[in-house]
Amino acid sequence: MPPEPRQLLFICSQNRWRSLTAERLFDGHSHYEARSAGTEPGARVRVTAGHLSWAEAVFVMERRHAERLRAKFGAALAGKPVINLRIPDNYQFMDASLQQLLREKLQEHLPRL
Repeated sequence: MPPEPRQLLFICSQNRWRSLTAERLFDGHSHYEARSAGTEPGARVRVTAGHLSWAEAVFVMERRHAERLRAKFGAALAGKPVINLRIPDNYQFMDASLQQLLREKLQEHLPRL
């Protein structure tokens, strides 16, 4: 069994609510380090090849995010897991229900959450 990823990258469209909330869930975590970025031009932090190189696993909120990453950064994604969490853009930053949903969806991928 391969070791579980320690460096996690979370991607959504604007990097304001979903991916930023996911990143914050790991603040101070002893087993995981998280960063976040967005795919759109107006994103708070726009994803770069550097983000993808740093990450051991990439979590996207919607299929379209994975498609955009593969189209623009295919080489940087080679061999990295890209996991679609299927979380719609229906939440605000740090919304309690978003935090719970993230924990539930991440549990199967990150046992030390």
